[in-house]
Amino acid sequence: MNDGVVVPPLYHEVGATWYWVLAGPIAAAAMLYIEVNAGIGARLLPPAFFLVLVSGFLAVQVKAARTHTSVELTHDKLRQGAETIEVGNIVRIFPEPEPGDDPPSWRSARALGELAGVPRGRTGVGLKLAEGRTVQAWARKDEKLRVALTNLLEQRSAENRPPGAAS
Repeated sequence: MNDGVVVPPLYHEVGATWYWVLAGPIAAAAMLYIEVNAGIGARLLPPAFFLVLVSGFLAVQVKAARTHTSVELTHDKLRQGAETIEVGNIVRIFPEPEPGDDPPSWRSARALGELAGVPRGRTGVGLKLAEGRTVQAWARKDEKLRVALTNLLEQRSAENRPPGAAS
């Protein structure tokens, strides 16, 4: 935030959508429909149990996914799950490997965030940090994150370049 103005993130992924929790009411409605059409009458306890059980389980899963697999890139910070790093600490973005090439060494680097590796359904983006460490950022749309990070690093290097210096 700058002077009370909310600046939208350069890149953002929520991790999971709350729409999954609607599976509970849908399961309960389907169960009630089957009971009524089977001629056994509408017993409300089993559908209500499934509504609570399915919705509760999915709500926990969605909350965990939104906490641990969300991504947000601003002008100052890159947040991967619950871990945040300063964009100023990023020195280099490794290029995307060509198809058929051996996996680059950054693919075995630690993934940002508190998970053991790159979350399922996401693709790693290799980063070199100022301390000399190599890490993996990750996103579902890794090419968009890579472009946003590259543009941000180019913008920062242009700002830090002395006036009159060649590009």
